[in-house]
Amino acid sequence: MMVAKAGADAIGLNVYPASRRYLTPETAEAILAAAPNRVKKVGLFVNSPAAQVVAAFERLGLDLIQLHGDEPPEYLGQLAGRPTMKAFRLGPEGLPPITEYLDRCRALQCVPALCLIDSFVSGHYGGTGRLADWSKLEPYPIREWHPPLVLAGGLTPDNVAQAIKQVRPHAVDTSSGVESSPGRKDAGLVRRFVAAAKAAWMKAES
Repeated sequence: MMVAKAGADAIGLNVYPASRRYLTPETAEAILAAAPNRVKKVGLFVNSPAAQVVAAFERLGLDLIQLHGDEPPEYLGQLAGRPTMKAFRLGPEGLPPITEYLDRCRALQCVPALCLIDSFVSGHYGGTGRLADWSKLEPYPIREWHPPLVLAGGLTPDNVAQAIKQVRPHAVDTSSGVESSPGRKDAGLVRRFVAAAKAAWMKAES
């Protein structure tokens, strides 16, 4: 409710058991019951069986599935058209591995609705607080059919405006950048982040 009141467009529910931000199904259901209808509800999954993800999507009434693991393009096809945001960790190779993945998705007719790009930290699937290399993202989208970009990776109230100015993403995603401790969101930081992001988009559109 605090995040919604700050003006955020979506909330993420981390249901990856190995994460320090993991939510039990019962806690996730309680959060979703309290969240306003206007806020999009995103479930974050990492290498879960597709049938388990589909069941959670239906049971929780999610708006979007976020895949943050090593799920291959064929996996997206098993989600039977449910709205999906595929996360990629931007490594030293830059965009080519991501565009190759999306090409395979297109061939299989399972292109994700959104493409989230996070920083690469070996051994971690995200939530590290490290910045992605924004300069590598400036050419995106390379093809006209590429999904809208959601930028993640080390975004804070102090750098999100510059990130939006440089990368021009469709949306931004933050976790550790608005926390007082791992898994605990700070209301002041959340309000500052949302305000800075919205102001940056208004400036970019003017």
